[in-house]
Amino acid sequence: MTAPAATLPETARPRLLRGVRTKFDRVRDTWVLLAPERTLKLDQIGHAILSETNGERSFGEIVDRLAATYNAPRDRIAEDAGRFLASLIDRRMAEAR
Repeated sequence: MTAPAATLPETARPRLLRGVRTKFDRVRDTWVLLAPERTLKLDQIGHAILSETNGERSFGEIVDRLAATYNAPRDRIAEDAGRFLASLIDRRMAEAR
């Protein structure tokens, strides 16, 4: 597997693939990403990114919303969110149109 891209294009519209969803796991007391035959435990950052990812918003809009919500540097958010989403794309759990 190749290393994920550092970021996504600003105009890309990321979304989870069919059959992939987030869910709060009461047993583990944490958010998880469920996919066929796979489960990924989400930290607060991953959950925040996926909460903004709906296939309608562009990557640039997602980054802007997260930067405003968490009062964080936009370039840092773009780098972290881009790597996270790229890793999900590489795992065939998400896509960007």
